[in-house]
Amino acid sequence: MSKLLYVQASPRKGRSKSIQVADAFAAAYRESHPGDTLEVMDLFAADLPAFDGPAVTAKYVILHGEKHTAEQRRIWDGVEKVIAHFKSADKYLFAAPMWNFGIPWRLKQYLDILIQPGYTFRATENGSEGLVKDKPVMTVYARGGEYPEGTDAAALDMQKSYFELALRFIGFEKIHSIIVEPTLAGPEKTDIALKKALKEAAQSAADF
Repeated sequence: MSKLLYVQASPRKGRSKSIQVADAFAAAYRESHPGDTLEVMDLFAADLPAFDGPAVTAKYVILHGEKHTAEQRRIWDGVEKVIAHFKSADKYLFAAPMWNFGIPWRLKQYLDILIQPGYTFRATENGSEGLVKDKPVMTVYARGGEYPEGTDAAALDMQKSYFELALRFIGFEKIHSIIVEPTLAGPEKTDIALKKALKEAAQSAADF
């Protein structure tokens, strides 16, 4: 039995195109994997610790081989808890809209907590090595414009390119994606894009 962690990175709930398509993927996944468990994590409702000055200080205490104070240990315990929860999953599903050509700040905060040396990657003599291995991830991206690969507009896509760079850095190799675009080009184009993505989501869940 596997655990699928479904991370929602949009506060728009049912109005979010990325969540609508990811929900369709999750529903199809439940049908095709009845023995698996599915956990939904809403990043805009989750109690994520701030990765601020005290958290960074606690991190560097570890990097310098020093011992945490009681307060630093308390802060770092919160970081470790988020990382352990993330790594407890066997498969991952993300719903991620494009905000200002990148990802929502709450998803970036989540990555800043997760990407820690010794936990999700390590340094080797050949460079960094990701530690989250042999786990598939599906991300549903939604964006108002169109950023097809091989075009000038693709250079503006710092959503998919950045997020998948981060995933590869911590060890993910089985990276899948569904893109809903454009969502702000009028009802007709949006409807066509959404229907196409919903169909793709339903079809791809069975083999995930």
